[in-house]
Amino acid sequence: MALLKPRLMTPARLAASRRNALKSTGPRTARGRAQSRMNGLRNGWSSPAYNNLWLALLEAPPGAVEETARAVLTPEQAAHPKFAELVEIFRQVEIEVATQTRGLFGRAKTWTPRASATPSKAENPQKTIADEKLITPQG
Repeated sequence: MALLKPRLMTPARLAASRRNALKSTGPRTARGRAQSRMNGLRNGWSSPAYNNLWLALLEAPPGAVEETARAVLTPEQAAHPKFAELVEIFRQVEIEVATQTRGLFGRAKTWTPRASATPSKAENPQKTIADEKLITPQG
């Protein structure tokens, strides 16, 4: 047996509830709606927009971080600190990778093998399949 009596919904209480429901309609201005759209980004990690940006930046070609971010984000999202921070992280990583790559390969545009690595035509006049498939990276 219940110790408390169930509350009855009286007509006055029902009318008050309906009046209050009409008052709470959410943001009405464009600024308020834009701000409420960004409420899910307080933590940021689980928002679909953040995840879409993350995936797009991972798949972006080298040197296209800014263009990819502009293509994926709306102006409101681009102004948000979470998105700006993620774009900046990708930009810094891109700079660091480019710096390390220059350190490994120098500033040469193409890679050339050492003379001892490939025999000259005079030493080996027969052309092999490996010679045909030799691919040199283009920088």
